[in-house]
Amino acid sequence: MANVMLKGSERSAFEHARARAPANPDERLEVSVIVRRRAGQVLRARATALAAGNRAVGYLTREEFAAQHSADPPDLAAVRAFATTHGLVVVQEQAARRTVVLSGTVAQFNAAFSVQLQLFEHAGGSYRGRTGAIQLPAELDGIVEAVLGLDNRPQAKPHLRWFNSDPRAKKKRAPAVAPVSYTPIQVASLYGFPSGTGKGQCVAIVELGGGFQPADLTKYFSGLKVGSPKVTAVSVDHGQNSPTGAANGPDGEVMLDIEVVGAIAPAASIAVYFAPNTDAGFLDAVTSAIHDTINKPSVISVSWGSAESTWTGQAMTAMDDAFQAAATMGITVCVASGDNGSSDGVTAGGDHVDFPASSPYALGCGGTSLRASKQAIAAESVWNDGASGGASGGGVSRFFPLPPWQTGLAAKQSKGKSVPLKNRGVPDVAGDADPETGYQVRIDGTSTVIGGTSAVAPLWAGLIARINQAAGTPAGYLNPELYKSPQLLRDITQGNNGDFAAAAGWDACTGLGSPNGKALSTASKAGSKRAR
Repeated sequence: MANVMLKGSERSAFEHARARAPANPDERLEVSVIVRRRAGQVLRARATALAAGNRAVGYLTREEFAAQHSADPPDLAAVRAFATTHGLVVVQEQAARRTVVLSGTVAQFNAAFSVQLQLFEHAGGSYRGRTGAIQLPAELDGIVEAVLGLDNRPQAKPHLRWFNSDPRAKKKRAPAVAPVSYTPIQVASLYGFPSGTGKGQCVAIVELGGGFQPADLTKYFSGLKVGSPKVTAVSVDHGQNSPTGAANGPDGEVMLDIEVVGAIAPAASIAVYFAPNTDAGFLDAVTSAIHDTINKPSVISVSWGSAESTWTGQAMTAMDDAFQAAATMGITVCVASGDNGSSDGVTAGGDHVDFPASSPYALGCGGTSLRASKQAIAAESVWNDGASGGASGGGVSRFFPLPPWQTGLAAKQSKGKSVPLKNRGVPDVAGDADPETGYQVRIDGTSTVIGGTSAVAPLWAGLIARINQAAGTPAGYLNPELYKSPQLLRDITQGNNGDFAAAAGWDACTGLGSPNGKALSTASKAGSKRAR
């Protein structure tokens, strides 16, 4: 029987990359095969109901979800049989995650999926990759929804920015404003976060590189005079807690995430899922956190991403499906919206949004510049540093349709025209992200200041941990509730991120606005009582 093209698997080379040679046929690799879920239509109906604001459908426990919506045993058996036919080895199989990890050589995978893996070179280095679509045997058509990991290019970037004290990098503002910095506790206080420690909650953090050093965390939290949270490293796809020792490397992302969450919710446990920076590693880290029956996170913080145009359709669909699963289990997923404004760093021109923040089941977190006076907010505007190019990511998705809770909204352009949303708008919420109003952190023995929307995702995750503690039930999928009650946010009406401008109500720079912590907590408590 003829092979069938796997929908959404088409892959292009990196911009300006060139194929140097065929990949080593004897190189061994692991590939994640995602199969359809049992009762997928039932799950989508539940997720759709939640998206429509119907919280009466309730949340499923992880055990209930696994019993109802895992992969079907015959489908898993079909993938195992396919693997045997091609000499591939099943090294991992998890029904709840619908994931079968196969191991084999480049030559075996080339034959199994009718691809030609090659070694590509580009300005940033080299990677093993492919172009074109993946082919499946007819017997797997409709069973397999994604095949990830054949390509090992770096899929995502951390969304953080260091404060630059060089006077030559001074912002072109008139008048010039002196830089300031805050501890995460001070930022939480400015936003009126409800009291709490996050006790009884677990916050998951996804990392695609770098690591943390426990001695740094102990010293940092001791300096803040808060207890040190329990931090656990979880290995996914052989990823490890691997601190580089360089404060300006990937350790910055890891330490920023942990320190922001831990300062705000010191009694919460923090599970850090380390995975390779590939499409397979990213998805596997997310699904591992969602379906973790040991740590059981109620909130997930993701500060990595890249423009939608750099992803395959199959990868975005698989990640969005994972976020749908999280929504049905009452797990809030906070995702940084990016640090490159309305272009999202795409040099080919046009407006782009960052994924996975653009998933309708993610809480997309944009960035502001926050100024305080006498322990109160004096001014807050869209974060946009014209000198370095850093700005809050936001815009309109080219992949995801308009969710019901954004019906009737419009994106105001910097030139003054407002365009009605036809697809998913990003972000949903915002928070302090400007490096010149940044966060005081400790990385590899060095005290420094960091900004970027990377700080906003863990800021919201820490807030939600406090809210969950106070309410006694998970806040869960917040988006529909926030859009019904925009007064729960601090509306940001000044500034732009390039092609989009702030406006009253939702905008494509800061979403609905920054946190009004006490109002959010009060609303969550009321909502949890209604849902009981």
